[in-house]
Amino acid sequence: MTARRFRVSTQGMSAVQSSVDPAEVERFSAIAEAWWDPSGEFAPLHRLNPTRLAFIRETALRRLGRDGRERTPFAGLRLLDVGCGGGLLCEPMARLGFQVTGVDASERNIAIARAHAEHTGLQIDYRATTAEDLLAQGEPSFDVVLNMEVIEHVTEPGAFLRDCARLVERGGVMILATLNRTAASLALGKIAAEYVLRWVPPGTHDWRKFLKPREIRDMLSDQGLEIEGPFGVVLDPRSGRWSVGDDARVNYMMTIARPAPPRA
Repeated sequence: MTARRFRVSTQGMSAVQSSVDPAEVERFSAIAEAWWDPSGEFAPLHRLNPTRLAFIRETALRRLGRDGRERTPFAGLRLLDVGCGGGLLCEPMARLGFQVTGVDASERNIAIARAHAEHTGLQIDYRATTAEDLLAQGEPSFDVVLNMEVIEHVTEPGAFLRDCARLVERGGVMILATLNRTAASLALGKIAAEYVLRWVPPGTHDWRKFLKPREIRDMLSDQGLEIEGPFGVVLDPRSGRWSVGDDARVNYMMTIARPAPPRA
């Protein structure tokens, strides 16, 4: 099937603020029309998506006490995708029953995401804004917050992470995905991915902005949160498939939960 590319107007959307790096926003905005092209610039995310989706689903089922046998197990719950891009995670989450809000600092990304959701008939609340703005506007908290491959692109990762955590409802969970700052990630996640295999455009990542799992924990040490992981995300070069395992030297995920209130 030929990939559909959406071209839309972005006039009248909100401005970028706070921990957002304008250069990063411009980089992703320039290729926004390729979000839903499985063979385009975002092909690595399309290949990674099944593994990410399975991890998110199983974590949310466990944390929120929902029945995975149901068609829409998360009906009535709210989910926020921070840095949602073109909506690659928002749409499957909406199909699982979540009331989904997707935010991104790139007006172009949000326009593409809205156009695709309209084409597929999904009701998703897309906004060109930031986590910081949601807090300032008094946005109600969310049962699940997704923070997937975003933190390595912001200017103030600690403040950004704490703001995202403040948007998590009591009893809810944030799922974080990023890249480790190791020799292996420099060789594979940066040099090989950008300049040898050409999986992503050169300059997509700055290895110096990658974060070690202990740094994530340190940033949240005073927030009263329950942190698990890292859970490594590894590519099998023979099959081309991703899986969750013990090797967190390059890609990894963590779960960050806000404890539920004590029962009366």
